[in-house]
Amino acid sequence: MEVPQALAVAPDDAVNPGERAPFLVSGDGRHFFYFRKSDGRFVERTLNGKERVVSRQLTAFTIYEEWPLVSDDGSYVVTGTSGPGMGVFADLRTGKVLPSPGGTDAWGFGGFSPDGKRLLLEGEWLTVFDRGLRTRMRLKTRLSPMALANDYVTAAIPVGTWPKYRQLRLLNLRTGRVSGTVTVRLPRGQYIDDLDFDQAGRVIVRSRTGTGVAIYRVSKATGTAMRLRTIARPDVEVWVLPGDSTYEPWTERKSKAPQK
Repeated sequence: MEVPQALAVAPDDAVNPGERAPFLVSGDGRHFFYFRKSDGRFVERTLNGKERVVSRQLTAFTIYEEWPLVSDDGSYVVTGTSGPGMGVFADLRTGKVLPSPGGTDAWGFGGFSPDGKRLLLEGEWLTVFDRGLRTRMRLKTRLSPMALANDYVTAAIPVGTWPKYRQLRLLNLRTGRVSGTVTVRLPRGQYIDDLDFDQAGRVIVRSRTGTGVAIYRVSKATGTAMRLRTIARPDVEVWVLPGDSTYEPWTERKSKAPQK
């Protein structure tokens, strides 16, 4: 599928001219997101070619100062920023762009639940919000999960030193209980580059390999990693997979450190 209207790099009048412009594909592969050449707006395009603006607040001027993150079903977009806090909260089902919750913008993004019904944000409290940014659960903790399961209670935390995570723990957001540390049994030289849950609550890890990306289902108890799929990297400058964030270790031919 060709998308000639997608901007490739930030324009000359942007904060960071020449930086690569984000191009995202939702985890279900049905929605494409990009900055439009004609006006610099960040838009969603579906497989039938229909296009709509995500938020007028998000333009090509802010590329690499603000980066979008998309729910697995493509129905919700948030943006992280280069400063403290979040930017846009856009519910594409309702067409509403919502203000930052809790009267503060000092949030970090933990992840969407796989069904797209909950958002996990980090602040003074680790908080689960619904799509309308109403608080559903919160926990006082210093832990920083990067995935939320569909039960809206279980969160996954990588353990170790970024970017060489090889262990994880599970956090119960209701009780505050944390599981023991489990070593993910990946091949030598591979690390946890992306950590998530599938729709059934199983832990999924994506890991960069020498030739592309491998996707594993991981036992919560033993860390045994069952390889589900390997994808070879094509000979292109920029490579985007469904469910990728803006900056993954495999996105560009020369890896750029992702925003954390």
